Amino acid sequence: MPGSSGARPARPTPAVVKHTDRRHSRTPSVAQLRAFAAVADHRHFRDAAAAIGTSQPALSGAVAALEETLDVQLVERTTRRVIITPLGERVAEHARRVLASLHSLTEEVEAARRPFTGPLHLGVIPTVAPYLLPTVLRMVRDAYPDLELHVHEERTSSLLDGLAGGRLDLLLLALPAGGALPVHEIPLFDEDFVLVTPPDHPLAGRAGVPRDALLDLDVLLLEEGHCLRDQALDICRDVGADPAAATTRAAGLSTLVQLVAGGLGVTLLPATALDVEAGRTDRLAATRFATPAPGRRIGLASRLGSARSPEYDHFAASLRDALRPLPVRIVT
Repeated sequence: MPGSSGARPARPTPAVVKHTDRRHSRTPSVAQLRAFAAVADHRHFRDAAAAIGTSQPALSGAVAALEETLDVQLVERTTRRVIITPLGERVAEHARRVLASLHSLTEEVEAARRPFTGPLHLGVIPTVAPYLLPTVLRMVRDAYPDLELHVHEERTSSLLDGLAGGRLDLLLLALPAGGALPVHEIPLFDEDFVLVTPPDHPLAGRAGVPRDALLDLDVLLLEEGHCLRDQALDICRDVGADPAAATTRAAGLSTLVQLVAGGLGVTLLPATALDVEAGRTDRLAATRFATPAPGRRIGLASRLGSARSPEYDHFAASLRDALRPLPVRIVT
């Protein structure tokens, strides 16, 4: 054939195609981890969005993006509730640790640069907040004017989750704090429990009453989730009583004392709450237990190894001084 040399034409060299496993080429963002951790904590998209200060669509998008990044399903979405998959639970634990480490990094830099300045997110349990916060806020205003205090009133389990995840810096609660992760505890004071009864009750206004008097009483309790409920149950069980089967329960101490005033039973109040709650009505009387009276210890809790630990120790010392006028025994 014309122009033919008899040699075969050279084959084109095939292009080298590098296949990249998409699942291992992308790293979750901090925003994605924060969104998913919030969903895992709250089991509700609207509540989770509110907790981290974002919109629900933005939060849903961040969780979906995390699932796409990891190529796994983390959440089962139903019309009634949010279910975290078993793998999602493990991912949530990793996310909390990552977020806590990031928070510690910024916390350490801020603490070294300007101690007692910037934001401090303080978590407080509901059976402490109304009675101690006026003293706490006054102390912070006078002793630490450059500290930006943010107060979060939540139950103990939620506070501990917030501390572990870096959402909260310091907790004011009953000790020992409990929880899955160890924390650094700083005791502040011990306080007695007072038995609150209707004014016509046989024990009304008495002092030196033995604990076993609880055996014959209908003790009203807070609802599940309050540490004060667990403490009251422990006291009752120590003397052989068990009010756990009682059907009347209250969401807060103010409701409890109103139930007592209405003649439905008696209850236990921490001494710091007595003046505030009993002062709302003349249908209550306070009864004091014999020494040693049942009670609780209140203190601060922070993350172990926090860069702000020296600040928190100083904060605790200032708070002890401020709390001395209250009906408590300061722990030194």
